[in-house]
Amino acid sequence: MYKRRISTEVAVGNVKLGGTNPIRIQSMANTSTMDTEGSVAQALRIVKAGGEIVRFTTQGQREALNMKNIEDGLHAAGCNVPLVADVHFNAAVADTAATICEKVRVNPGNYVDPGRTFKKLEYTDEEYADEIKKIDARFIPFLNICKEHHTAIRIGVNHGSLSDRIMSRYGDTPAGMVESCMEFLRICVREDFKDVVISIKASNTVVMVTTVRLLVKEMEKEGMAFPLHLGVTEAGEGEDGRIKSAVGIGALLCEGIGDTIRVSLSEAPENEIPVARKLVDFIEECASKRVECIENIKDDTVTVTFDDDNWEDLQLKASMTVGAIFIDQKAHKLIIQNAKFNVEELTELADSILQAARIKFTKTEYISCPGCGRTLYNLEETIARIKAAVSERAKTDARYKTLKIGIMGCIVNGPGEMADADYGYVGAGIGKISLYKNKECIEKNIPEAEAVERLLEFIDKDI
Repeated sequence: MYKRRISTEVAVGNVKLGGTNPIRIQSMANTSTMDTEGSVAQALRIVKAGGEIVRFTTQGQREALNMKNIEDGLHAAGCNVPLVADVHFNAAVADTAATICEKVRVNPGNYVDPGRTFKKLEYTDEEYADEIKKIDARFIPFLNICKEHHTAIRIGVNHGSLSDRIMSRYGDTPAGMVESCMEFLRICVREDFKDVVISIKASNTVVMVTTVRLLVKEMEKEGMAFPLHLGVTEAGEGEDGRIKSAVGIGALLCEGIGDTIRVSLSEAPENEIPVARKLVDFIEECASKRVECIENIKDDTVTVTFDDDNWEDLQLKASMTVGAIFIDQKAHKLIIQNAKFNVEELTELADSILQAARIKFTKTEYISCPGCGRTLYNLEETIARIKAAVSERAKTDARYKTLKIGIMGCIVNGPGEMADADYGYVGAGIGKISLYKNKECIEKNIPEAEAVERLLEFIDKDI
């Protein structure tokens, strides 16, 4: 029977999450954080759509300081939505943002440790211990600033940006992701800092679900109950992005895990909110009716029946209902029944769900980020061009249907999240793109105008 995990309550500005509070919905702006007017306008659109918390990338001190101007602009418009600063690679920026924003996200993979470089994968016990001491020395002063300003933090671990130090002991495994998080949580507990939210994300739904479950167990062992933020990072766009998010987030929500969520789509961020709202509404409906989100399993086949006449509602509900079953490989086949849609549509939906759960691959997989202020090219337009070209090639060459292609805005998670991809397209700077095969960069700093064609030319030759 559905039972929600009870976590500690955390206040993020005027929004409380965890405890017995509702599951909160949030998004992240993709405007430049230095574009005050554009950022305010986009945050207002997110809030109008139902978003309760808005995050901005703060890659430098000037972006962190400009969060005050964005906040002032929102207040002038009568909007008091809590703002979150997203920090990577620069701990000093986190210190500044903590004096301005209601919450600061830090990434354990690059807060003090160098980000994943794939270069140094051997650490002696002494070197490893020294790196932990560096975290203490840098993180505790940040916590003190947060205490002074009543600022919450999010410890946000990403599969794609684990440090080489963690990789040296654990690899990019769920255990490594959990330990990366727990190192920081133990400091928070020791320093009696309680305003902490945690996220552990991956573009692979199986990795994401497995890791969050493991984190919950590890926290329970050490007497912790911090609230959890859920998301499948780099989920993509369109139907595939929605289905992938619903499979991963839904599997955990159905188990009572999750206090706040974000559906990461490679689209305008306000488009994420209605999708997230539907996921939360569905799980709350299940909870109120005290029903299980599981249907019949027979002969390695799950059969589910729905009467929804809205296609997106059906996609999300079906994905949430069966997500955990397929992630746990309790079955390998899916039949969806619905009198409102034809068999071909329902079969295609079943195949998409099976692919999102990593059971069966029937089409090209796109791992694409939602974009943020770090993205220096038109993400949606680029994704459309790559998908159109690959789709055309797939008509005459079935090998293209089995490819995984990563399309990433920047290097924060790019090379790491694409470790599962065959080929990758990563923003490297203003007007510059780098191309990858698996984890290896094959061409650097290609002019953006040429990059899509260069990627496709390389795939054509390599395949």
